Amino acid sequence: MSENVLRIENLKKSFGANEVLHDISFDVEKGQIISIIGSSGSGKSTMLRCINLLETPTQGRILYKGTDIQSGKIPLSRYRCDVGMVFQSFNLFNNYTVLDNCVIGQMKVLKRSREEAEEKAKGFLSSVGMLEYANAKPRQISGGQKQRVAIARALSMDPEVLLFDEPTSALDPEMVGEVLEVMRDLSTTGLTMLVVTHEMGFARHVSNRVMFLDKGVIAEDGPPEEIFEAPKNPRTREFLSRVLNA
Repeated sequence: MSENVLRIENLKKSFGANEVLHDISFDVEKGQIISIIGSSGSGKSTMLRCINLLETPTQGRILYKGTDIQSGKIPLSRYRCDVGMVFQSFNLFNNYTVLDNCVIGQMKVLKRSREEAEEKAKGFLSSVGMLEYANAKPRQISGGQKQRVAIARALSMDPEVLLFDEPTSALDPEMVGEVLEVMRDLSTTGLTMLVVTHEMGFARHVSNRVMFLDKGVIAEDGPPEEIFEAPKNPRTREFLSRVLNA
């Protein structure tokens, strides 16, 4: 029987009078790779930020392994280790080295020793091809390299779920491939991933589930072959026709 890691119940989010998310509900099973697609402004990033509590939901519940994350029963810092996030703008500390970016959180939140944290960080930096840049500062590396460091930093916290908020959207086109390759490799490890993306190739060939958001609601949700080859919702068909033929 599949295990639900996350359950989103009747999630709504408003900014003033503007309701961006309307009654969103879905479950996330352990090991699923879910791509979240849709037009700009459809609520994709807001939904991810609510799941990570970077935005406070206006209404609804987010359950992590059955516990409401707004109940206070799970410390927020601990929850964000378990449900990590990779941002489109990297969010690295510019005054720290690549290695220190991957070590500081482990020491502060997980209370690991410097030695243990470095060993863990170096392992993940190696896996994303960035160990040779361990002593570099973020300003000395490219956008694609920064994003790979950000992924290594998130992995160093031993997450159960990793949320990716348009991880390639701030990159030059030639750097997109190197980040997608790391994410493809990650998809084979059993890590649960929710990926807001405009990369339809990733959504189609790497995900095992695709969710199409339209104007703050889940318009369609299913296996990639169903969504891409036989979408049921006219809005899904219209969106895919536009992006695939662009």
